[in-house]
Amino acid sequence: MIKRNKAWALLMTASLAAMLTACGGDQESASDTESEAGHGELDSVQELRLTTGSGIPTMDSVLADDAVSFTMLNNAGEGLYRLDQQNTAIPAIASAEPEISEDGLTYTFKLRDANWSDGSPVTAHDFVFAWQRAADPETGSTYGPYMMAGTIKNAAAIAEGKLDKSELGITAKDDQTLVVSLERPIPYFLSLMAFGTFYPQKEAYVTEHGDQYAVDSENLLSNGPFILANWDATAASWELEKNPEYWDAETVKLDKVEFNIVPDPGTGVNLYETGEADRAGLAGEFAMQYAEDEEVVRVLKPSVYYLQFNQEREGEPTPLANPKLRKALALSFNKQDLADVVLANGSIPADFLVPTEFTFDANNEDFRQLNGDMMEFNAEEAKDLWAKGLEEEGLTEVSLEYLSGDTELSKKIDAYMKDQMEGNLEGLTLEMSQVPFNVLLDKNEAQDYDIQSTGWGPDFQDPITFLDLFATESPQNTMAYSNEQVDELLEQANGELALKPEERWQALAEVEKILVEEDAAIANMYQFGSMALQKPYVHDVITHPFTGDFSYKWAYIAGRE
Repeated sequence: MIKRNKAWALLMTASLAAMLTACGGDQESASDTESEAGHGELDSVQELRLTTGSGIPTMDSVLADDAVSFTMLNNAGEGLYRLDQQNTAIPAIASAEPEISEDGLTYTFKLRDANWSDGSPVTAHDFVFAWQRAADPETGSTYGPYMMAGTIKNAAAIAEGKLDKSELGITAKDDQTLVVSLERPIPYFLSLMAFGTFYPQKEAYVTEHGDQYAVDSENLLSNGPFILANWDATAASWELEKNPEYWDAETVKLDKVEFNIVPDPGTGVNLYETGEADRAGLAGEFAMQYAEDEEVVRVLKPSVYYLQFNQEREGEPTPLANPKLRKALALSFNKQDLADVVLANGSIPADFLVPTEFTFDANNEDFRQLNGDMMEFNAEEAKDLWAKGLEEEGLTEVSLEYLSGDTELSKKIDAYMKDQMEGNLEGLTLEMSQVPFNVLLDKNEAQDYDIQSTGWGPDFQDPITFLDLFATESPQNTMAYSNEQVDELLEQANGELALKPEERWQALAEVEKILVEEDAAIANMYQFGSMALQKPYVHDVITHPFTGDFSYKWAYIAGRE
């Protein structure tokens, strides 16, 4: 099990919530994977004009921990692997598939001939430097220890200050050969290699620029398809320009991608309608207004929102320790209406925890097919379970604190949930606690709530990124949930079944079934979807499930002129 930081989990949740209301096309756009051949000649001007809801906090791949930074890094940088147009992890700076030891613990990568934007070669030493810097607790990386602990050999001990960063399980055998040692066999390891935290950094350049490294485009090196230009921490606009030193520059058709920060959804739509932007994100009233527009594109993202039920508060069991009451709550609200009427942005009901269209086996079968839908809305069953649960607890009514954020979207969702759950469960009162994010963090860490509205987006392409949140010892498990069978199955998936993919998936499917259906440890609400207006001359902007929301490497303009 990867030990994760709960504060980051909730930061991810806040980021996902922000995406639902972001006005920027860059935050809400979709994949368009039609082939270039079907659109005739490319336009002479290959420039894409986008809006975004917020600026770039950092371009230091070691320090990045937000959606905008990772998206820009995904386009200006590149790791050993990259997600392709079908969201398959493929060799990038790695020249081919690695040599893997029989025990699955050692990966040997050969690097291709690739350059930094200053013309110097990308070497295995650049990966060693960057990974050690990410693992070093003195660096203050959020994602370094988070992604590496329990994955890269000695990373956990380094994060705890027990070993020096030089002991990290990564070695440059020579300039073109990189050897990575793991703590345990990891079936999804190659998809991790596409994540921004694992990008290389040129030691001499980072050292020379010191605390100015990556704070603006003048203090930044790129090894990806584009170079970031005209950017600093206060910039309201910036550009990605084609990188002539990129090893696969022939594939890149766009000369420039322009970004402008536009916080207001209406302004973004207006820029689109007046031809000043090529995409505009849609949410709320604009999503409903343009739902049938022929230029609307939709994307289903692999992020799931749910209610978590706290079974112990201030050392005492809560009414939610009763499984019948949890199940009643989980069955008591109409997820279809929540998705279609309240959100109205392309989201779908989530009668599951592991999202659909996210991860697939060797035969390209969706993991979702193993369990199908579970705990679908059923008001009558909810009422029956609620009455039985109250009787078991010797209660006639229950008041529960419902913890959530204080954004307008959160308040809209909360109002619907309160109406549905109180309306279907006699004797239930939900006390809504809508608080700023920092307060939400504190209350979560103190386990000071009854029900919490939260969510999760994947860190890598494997079901366990959702499932191991609920292991007894997981830092994300701030709801006193514990099931020995769940813990055992997760340990098997991370251990003896790690190199047995079919058996491993069956074990993970069983974990999901226990969590969602048998124990009702949580109540799933919806899988996040987005809608955007996109000009018909924009092609092949690729949307990813993780490691940067979008790639522009394959994008092109045809038909605007």
